[in-house]
Amino acid sequence: MSAAASVRYDIQGGVAFITLSRPERLNALDRPMMRALAAAAIDASTNPDVRAVLVTGDGRAFCAGGDVKAMATGGMFEEGESPLVGGMNGAAELHRAVGELYRMPKPVIAAVNGPALGAGVGLALSADVVWASESSTFGLAYMGIGLSPDGGTTFFVPRIVGARRAAELFMTNRKLTSAEALTMGFCSRVLPDSELLPAATALANQLAQGPTRAYAELKTLLRNTLQNGFETQTEDERYGVARSVQTDDFFEGIMAFAERRAPQFKGS
Repeated sequence: MSAAASVRYDIQGGVAFITLSRPERLNALDRPMMRALAAAAIDASTNPDVRAVLVTGDGRAFCAGGDVKAMATGGMFEEGESPLVGGMNGAAELHRAVGELYRMPKPVIAAVNGPALGAGVGLALSADVVWASESSTFGLAYMGIGLSPDGGTTFFVPRIVGARRAAELFMTNRKLTSAEALTMGFCSRVLPDSELLPAATALANQLAQGPTRAYAELKTLLRNTLQNGFETQTEDERYGVARSVQTDDFFEGIMAFAERRAPQFKGS
């Protein structure tokens, strides 16, 4: 399967749909797939026709993490790479893909339609909104194969559940049900399997009609809040307001409020 075939990328009505599509491997990531995922995320970030992004998986899984079968047969190493170099390069390609989604200046929704394991957890948590199906599971499977974590999982998970609980989840390889994931904050909503993608698509369409530049300011503020003190955070808010009040969408928003009508945001 080509890299392009393993990651489907479609733009419909202002929404970029990024679908992991190796269902026979539970959408496990190999190196070409990581590069294709990064390329899709970069296009979504820079394409003015895209105002929201939805990431999901084909078949019964969201993403089973790195392709362990390929690791076992040397398939994760490219020609001439030693395990050291291949491991470093593979992690860099994975992190570029996750990082492009995390830094996306537009709303990103992850529709976790089945197991999210290892790097699949990092991929899901790079999104702004994570909705999951009732049959989904979340597992940090690294210790089961003697591998140090990657995919941004050691960044995202402690921020969500705290350092103590994160250590336990990583060390024990405990797999969370969708209900447990909801309680711990890995996702914000759990839906019946058949309802997940339609509901997530409706949300993506809603956000694609929103104030795109204000969303970008919000995302930057939320990313920085845990490392900022109060004064720094409120100063960042001040500059965000200064930039936002110069946008067409802000003018449309206040005029719509004054005229008692729904705003028609254009993302500018």
